[in-house]
Amino acid sequence: MDQSAAPAYPLLPTVAVVGLGTMGTGIAEVLARSGRDVIGIDISDTAAREAVESLETSTARSVEKQRLTVQQRQDIIKRLRVSTDLRAAAEADLVIEVVPENYSLKLSVFTALDEIVKPTAILATGTNALPLTKLATETAHPERVLGLQFFHPVQAMKLVEVVSSVLTSPEAVEAVSRLARELGKEPLPAGDRTGLVADGLLFGYLNQAAAMYESRYATRDDIDAAMRLGCGLPMGPLAVLDLIGIDTARTVLEAMYERTGDRLHAPAPILGQLAEAGMTGRKAGRGFYTYQGRGSATVVADEQTAGAEAATATPRQVSSVGVVGSGTMASGIVEVFAKSGYPVIVVARSQEKADTARDRVASSLERSVKKGRLSAEDRDATLARITPAASLDALSGVDLVVEAIAEDLAVKRQLFASLDQICRPGAVLATTTSSLPVIACARATSRPADVIGMHFFNPAPAMKLVEIVRTVLTADDVHATVREVCRTVRKHPVDCGDRAGFIVNALLFPYLNNAVKMVQEHYATPEAVDTAMKLGAGYPMGPFELLDVVGLDVSLAIEDVLHREFRDASLAPASLLRQLVAAGCLGRKTGRGFHEYARR
Repeated sequence: MDQSAAPAYPLLPTVAVVGLGTMGTGIAEVLARSGRDVIGIDISDTAAREAVESLETSTARSVEKQRLTVQQRQDIIKRLRVSTDLRAAAEADLVIEVVPENYSLKLSVFTALDEIVKPTAILATGTNALPLTKLATETAHPERVLGLQFFHPVQAMKLVEVVSSVLTSPEAVEAVSRLARELGKEPLPAGDRTGLVADGLLFGYLNQAAAMYESRYATRDDIDAAMRLGCGLPMGPLAVLDLIGIDTARTVLEAMYERTGDRLHAPAPILGQLAEAGMTGRKAGRGFYTYQGRGSATVVADEQTAGAEAATATPRQVSSVGVVGSGTMASGIVEVFAKSGYPVIVVARSQEKADTARDRVASSLERSVKKGRLSAEDRDATLARITPAASLDALSGVDLVVEAIAEDLAVKRQLFASLDQICRPGAVLATTTSSLPVIACARATSRPADVIGMHFFNPAPAMKLVEIVRTVLTADDVHATVREVCRTVRKHPVDCGDRAGFIVNALLFPYLNNAVKMVQEHYATPEAVDTAMKLGAGYPMGPFELLDVVGLDVSLAIEDVLHREFRDASLAPASLLRQLVAAGCLGRKTGRGFHEYARR
């Protein structure tokens, strides 16, 4: 194409939005609030009317909160005109299509628009899974066709992915990028790839969560709580699926799977079952959760609500705790128990290491005192409850032992065999492993029913989540005991079975691995991917920032464990991750990983 002949695109004062579902309505509102004239088009009279009502309701709230004047509200409402006739787009400078994710339907819209819009109009599709290049080539002017991917809720999310095909005019890309910035959004350039950047990572993760729920490995509430509290995510994955729309998510995954053949994108059958039953999420009032009404965001209790089940066993009495280990995690766990009133014996390989663990707790408590979060009296009382020791024999009388030593199965099994000989009958023995089989530790003892997993998250004093991992041999009262202890130390327990990754790592690390593959294939930079997930999904950290914090060597080890456990080729660690680990680029701790850091 002769780029010199490309039209000079205007400032896009008039925009048509074709498809007034949740996403289209949100886009129309953002555009109208920005001062642009908006033409909303939908074949459904009801959808068109509801788009106007949504804008009226939203702007009324803004007036109540004194963010808009009455006159400003009236001006915004006047800027939105709705129609059921596609020909209403004739005067638009930009048309944004957000009809359902069906190629034939989208193509019919674009070919019809070819005959309607003016020569300088830009045509944008909201698809995140269908082939943009193919769609563009089947239109009369492929140079003016591009992708414009907003994120839900449009009013809040700052990311807009601007997607080019090999035929897209740079002038068209610049025009919509300028528009995005004027809307207060961050435009992120992307190529024609299934899922683009953010959704390419997000939907595989959501799909795995749905499959985890369907397998009854963990409950709905525990899966969502685990990802919110363990990873700091704004919403759990099943709640996100309800927000997106379960039918929409399934359609997107079907399109992604058709293009990639990746099992991570093969829709979990539960998505089809819920969609067929009309349980499509918030918009239907029922999905994975039950809502107050259609379109409501308020969750109401149902038969799956956490806490509805009756207790199945009486917890054992826990009056004293032992912690084995002297590292950061062990010290954090000691602090958690001691602050909650438990006498704690911390055992390390030497008295010096045990004292160091106590000193680490003392330093943490002192920081809390200086910040006004803890009184000096409570600091002293907490420290008085901690007894450092160099011999496991000191644990002979405690009620609960928590092991927090290195992730080496042989070493852990040896420790549990020793605890079996030393600890009193009825004592609960817990491992904090994040990736090794709990049953292997249990089988090293003569009392496997007393062994359970308690996976704390780092830093233990701050992180609220504890994954409670039952083996097939764990006694009911041991499980009840650990849940009760978690409540006492003000942690949120979630239940899961004894398999690699438990809940959090089993969902988190395939997502991180897919991000590495995206960079490995030169589709995006680490910086672009991090930006996409923070601004498009509301995540507190991008995947590469998180990998660097966790440590690339630790991440690789966990991904290797997941790959061996599930024997799924899609879980094989990305070669780029393995290469960086071999080069000694392990993240923040070495000053270089996917990002570079100033050395201390």
